Amino acid sequence: MQGDVTAVVLAGGQGERFRPYTEIIPKPMIPVGNNEKPVLELVVKWLRRHGVSRIVFLVNYKWRYIYNYFGDGSRFDVSITYSIDEEGGYSNTGGAILKAYRDGLIKGRALIWYGDILAPLDVPDLLRYHSGAGSDLTLVVTNRYRVPVGVVKVDNDYNVVEMREKPELDINATIGVAVAELRVFSEGLERELGRDFDFMGNLVPWLINNGYRVKAYIYSGEWFDVGSLERYKKLDMEWVTRVFDQEPNALSPASPRPGTM
Repeated sequence: MQGDVTAVVLAGGQGERFRPYTEIIPKPMIPVGNNEKPVLELVVKWLRRHGVSRIVFLVNYKWRYIYNYFGDGSRFDVSITYSIDEEGGYSNTGGAILKAYRDGLIKGRALIWYGDILAPLDVPDLLRYHSGAGSDLTLVVTNRYRVPVGVVKVDNDYNVVEMREKPELDINATIGVAVAELRVFSEGLERELGRDFDFMGNLVPWLINNGYRVKAYIYSGEWFDVGSLERYKKLDMEWVTRVFDQEPNALSPASPRPGTM
């Protein structure tokens, strides 16, 4: 039981890259897998399976759809509370997290999870690594990343001398999951960044530049970003069902134990 952790799930975006479907339902409620469960339900079940039962949904766009489906979370054996973006001037991913903190909804450390990310992470291992490293913020990052476009090499005369279609590069990429100590939400953060800022694009660089300890947890398993219709069409629905939509006692480990840095 991860009793000192609150899962903070970002589920408030308008899902513009999923239109026209998100004109009817919010993006985190898009059905996936053979059983057509909402992405957000599979995230909740994965968290519960790993002992995280206290969850805050950061919502805005069509938030009542999410609330009417999940309620207080008791149907899924978790406790769910809701923080509505833009109330009090808070907006964007970073502002939404800060608002939930200011409202006292985050207890212990925060396990931040973007609501369109499916990743069979070993959550207890991630939390142990974060704690053992004495980290203020730990980002889950890949050990390699396949870029979605072709990559070329050009010589000094602008001749294309090499072409690689959608190569897998030896780079670390964030996957939309992180662990944060509540001390990162200091008064200085709001003074400098305000109430409308991006978590990855603004908050993380601010923490690094202000001397906070930001660590990387290297993840080598499968993961999917269900962030656009194009990516949705490439989603392996069999994999989703096999990994996320099974009873806990029927599961074998979903992915290799990730290395850490």
